[in-house]
Amino acid sequence: MNRKYTFVLAFALLWGFLLAPDLSARPITDGSLSGRAAGAVSSGAARGATPSAVFSPGAQRGPRNFLNNEYYRESVRLTKLAQETYDYGDFDLAREYAEKAHENARLSDEYIALQLKIAEAVEAIAAADQRISWAIGVGADRRYPREFAVAAASRDSAVSYYGAESWDDAIAAAHRAINALAFVEGDPGILLPAQYRVRPWSVSRDCFWNIAGRSWAYGDSFLWSRLYDANRSKLSDPGNPNLIHPGTVLDIPSIRGEEREGLWNEDTEYPAFR
Repeated sequence: MNRKYTFVLAFALLWGFLLAPDLSARPITDGSLSGRAAGAVSSGAARGATPSAVFSPGAQRGPRNFLNNEYYRESVRLTKLAQETYDYGDFDLAREYAEKAHENARLSDEYIALQLKIAEAVEAIAAADQRISWAIGVGADRRYPREFAVAAASRDSAVSYYGAESWDDAIAAAHRAINALAFVEGDPGILLPAQYRVRPWSVSRDCFWNIAGRSWAYGDSFLWSRLYDANRSKLSDPGNPNLIHPGTVLDIPSIRGEEREGLWNEDTEYPAFR
């Protein structure tokens, strides 16, 4: 009776594992970028500030379905043998089969946990690649160079950790890459002008004081010296800030990290400098 009880207990523990939620429907994902995303990273690489390579986890580690592994299959085979020998009345052999089945079930559980961790690492790096590709698409590598550099370096670290089979470190590094770009805004829309062509005094009262005070410049006339210092070499008399000629193209330097682009156009409604 004791041998029967021992076997039944081991048998129950085994089937508690086998009847757990089925994980076979969850495939190991391929973390490589889609063609479009890979193209975005490649185009950004020409700018010299992107991750070193498009990530691909390489050869598939293990079968496509988590439960399709040698330990699980062996546990099922041994369980059937345990049942058959138990029905036949050979309780010692049945217990031996049941114990071996239970050990293989434990190994299968460890295998599944490993595959889940690998899949999590693949998905995290793929998410980092996707975020970096998006950032390149909205010009974040130019508008947020510091944050983008952190993201790119973290993503490359994640790939290195993945190659070293350090799954938790790979996941953490991929999350750092995503978090570095968390506050990056999307398409900035119309940018502030980077240059201005001086118009006649009679038309627009152009001078460094007035230009600096316009909302698309600095919105503060007291910053006129920033314009003057950036454009001395363009003046006929560099020592006289009061003398600027119509037609002179003045540079409007960025003073707070704001992104500027192109020549001022009177038909464009620019955002105010902040």
